[in-house]
Amino acid sequence: MVAPAEQDARKLLLLVDDEAVNLRLLQQILQDDYRLLIAKDGARALELATSALPDLILLDVMMPGMTGHEVCERLKASDATRHIPVIFVTALSDETDETRGFALGAVDYITKPFSNPVVRARIKTQLSLVRAEVLLATRQQVVQCLGAAAEFKDNETGLHVVRMSHYSRLIGQALGMPKVLLEDLFSAAPMHDVGKIGIPDAILRKPGRLDEDELLVMRQHPEIGARIIGQHQDGMLAMAHRIALYHHEKWDGSGYPFGLAGEAIPLEARIVAIADVFDALTSVRPYKRAWTFDEALGLLRQEAGRHFDPSLVAVFLGLLPQVAAVAAEFGEPLNHPSA
Repeated sequence: MVAPAEQDARKLLLLVDDEAVNLRLLQQILQDDYRLLIAKDGARALELATSALPDLILLDVMMPGMTGHEVCERLKASDATRHIPVIFVTALSDETDETRGFALGAVDYITKPFSNPVVRARIKTQLSLVRAEVLLATRQQVVQCLGAAAEFKDNETGLHVVRMSHYSRLIGQALGMPKVLLEDLFSAAPMHDVGKIGIPDAILRKPGRLDEDELLVMRQHPEIGARIIGQHQDGMLAMAHRIALYHHEKWDGSGYPFGLAGEAIPLEARIVAIADVFDALTSVRPYKRAWTFDEALGLLRQEAGRHFDPSLVAVFLGLLPQVAAVAAEFGEPLNHPSA
């Protein structure tokens, strides 16, 4: 048995080609940097891809029996293998052939005869892209878990942070925010109440109204959350810091912790304020029933210009079909608006 420290950590590639000379050449190019599996036909390629789940597949297009295109189509039709990047290896130069390959889900083409630097570079690039996608997905999962931890402590469900992040992103999309900021907003929104981790349970879980002293303690959670997230120059965590710190500020200046008003409140915090309140109103809590859409929208209209940025309330009111779809997908059933 191989000890963990001695295991080969190199990425696993599956090389598929019916020509032995091509396989030997690819092996010579790649064997020092990667672990390799070999298949000489489509059926064996599908078998190895399913059992070994390689990190990337180099797939010849022109093979007898099952072509590379057919193999790729089957790989992408399977939940087990659809995520594996496929690079076609071909002597063909027809643009139609390349278009078909990309339509089937291939990520790149390498043409024969092989150029060693090109083969290495194309593979390295695709594996780096996969790594970046995994890191982004993992970051989002960690952020949602952190947000859900705060909601769990506050007698709320983790689905609250999922729904309100989607609502926030919908508003940002309607405003025309760039894609990178939309993804930052979607990832940062779940951490809006992370500071509640630092609030005593006796206050968070109190079934009745809080007294003045308890309110003062509760109103510390934005600054606690900002300290937990920390100071960052830019990016998602910088946005999360602003959201945690300012999402309880109000348009008319009556909010906390600083009494900011109007556009002095960062845009992302104004967006999250609407998404957070709307979802809290329309969700069941131990101390209240779920409001209907109409009831919650009535409050948003009433508080536009006081609690909420009126222009953002108008944007949200134009998104009701998308909002209803998110609510239906991620949790408690909601009563849809009558108009």
